[in-house]
Amino acid sequence: MTYARIAGIGSCLPEKVVTNKDLEKTLDTTDEWIRERTGIERRHIVSAGETTSSIGLIAAQRAMEVAGVSAAEIDLIIVGTATPDKVFPATACIIQRRLGVKGSAAFDVHAACSGFVYALDLANRFIITGGAKTALVIGAETLSRIVNWEDRGTAILFGDGAGAVVLEVSDTPGILVTHIHADGEFEELLHVPNGISVGYDKTRAGQAYIEMNGNAVFRRAVATFDNIARETVADLEGGLADIDWFVPHQANMRIIKAAAKKLGMPMERVIATVNEHANTSGASIPLALDLAVRDGRIQRGDTLLFAAFGAGFTWGSTLVIY
Repeated sequence: MTYARIAGIGSCLPEKVVTNKDLEKTLDTTDEWIRERTGIERRHIVSAGETTSSIGLIAAQRAMEVAGVSAAEIDLIIVGTATPDKVFPATACIIQRRLGVKGSAAFDVHAACSGFVYALDLANRFIITGGAKTALVIGAETLSRIVNWEDRGTAILFGDGAGAVVLEVSDTPGILVTHIHADGEFEELLHVPNGISVGYDKTRAGQAYIEMNGNAVFRRAVATFDNIARETVADLEGGLADIDWFVPHQANMRIIKAAAKKLGMPMERVIATVNEHANTSGASIPLALDLAVRDGRIQRGDTLLFAAFGAGFTWGSTLVIY
């Protein structure tokens, strides 16, 4: 049987750090309030000249180095991002050029915070159907560029970063199950109301900012995490008990803890990094994965559950043997 197996992981966080104490200077908030409500302590923010492609490139290069693959071996690049460098070409194409990859398929997936899981699903399908042998899957975001830093409700939540994995064709089990979903009914609960065909003048004036109904998003996220996780492990003989590590989208510590409780997963088996880099949307799962692999918690052969929920609403999950 053919599988897509994770051969390497890499990540990149911008050097600039904005702490809760920094935000106290410009917003009606406190470090204690932010920690209590979100679990976030700091976020990394891109500086002038840094872009989604530039941090995505670094994450990709690090993943390729770990996997021991060259640019010539990459035959698919997918970037999950809601903050591309340009309207077109795709950020994946920009990274492709900078890597020196020639001729491979390269495209972006826009599924907000579910972008990495969506991209992983697509890359898995390419590999198991013979469409690719070595795929580069990247989650990269520069959300600071669409955050209204005067809005306490959103400014405290988001950060920038990138994570990447190299998937290789293998006869050893890797990705076992993927599920992706969406329901556009909830579009306006979490969105950027201005874009290319709507409110373009405001976009050009730098007024295309994230807007969110926090309470409604929280309720839907917790319920959805429970549903998609159970859907994904339905075929496991031991169910959730067979999961070694739960690696959720890093939106908010309260959401992560509530989801873990619903799943009956002790926090000791949950990878949570939101305190260090806030909500990095499509980058959050590979960032968390890379950290947990590097610090030794996640080992080869462990069974992992990825789960994400984002604007759209979109949601998805992946069951993988690392």
